[in-house]
Amino acid sequence: MPQPKFARESMTVMTEMVLPNDTNTLNNLMGGRLLHFMDIAAAIAAQKHSNRIVVTASVDNVSFSEPIRLGNIVTMKAQVTRAFSSSMEVFIEVWAEDIPAGVRVSTNSAYYTFVAVDQSGRPIEVPQVVPESDEEKDRYASALRRRQLRLVLAGRMKAQEATELREFLKV
Repeated sequence: MPQPKFARESMTVMTEMVLPNDTNTLNNLMGGRLLHFMDIAAAIAAQKHSNRIVVTASVDNVSFSEPIRLGNIVTMKAQVTRAFSSSMEVFIEVWAEDIPAGVRVSTNSAYYTFVAVDQSGRPIEVPQVVPESDEEKDRYASALRRRQLRLVLAGRMKAQEATELREFLKV
C-alpha cells in the first residue's frame, strides 16, 4: 500500500488569461473552455497525489454563477480531498480577476473524480489522504457521502447500500 500523503501536497494553482479565442459572441469565457481548464488543474492535483497517470471519472454539478470576461485572469485552485482504492476526489475553486479594475470574484467550484491507472490503463492503488486543516477535514469527512451519491446516480450502487447517505438524509 502506498504511503499516505497530506492533502496540501496535491495543491495546484493554475492561472489563465481569457483571450479572444476562448470567448463566445458576448466576449465571455465559453463554459466548455472553463471546464477544460478546470479538468487540467484538477488532473494535475490528482497526479501529484498519486504519482500516476489519471483519467477523469466524473465531474459533479458545475454552475456558472458569474461571467468571466475577455481579458480576465482565471485562477483555479485544486486539491485532493480524499482517496479511495484507485480513485481520488478533487475539489476545485475558480476565481476571475479584472486586474485593471481591481476586482476579483468567485465564479465556480466543483468536485472532480479521477482514477489512477497503470501503463496498461488498469486502475491502480493510490495513497490515502491525510487532512490537516479544519476545511480539509470537513471535505474529507463529507467525501464518502458525495462518492456514494455519484455511485447511486451512475447506477453502480443501490440506494439502500449507500449507508453514509442514508444516515445523512435520515431515511
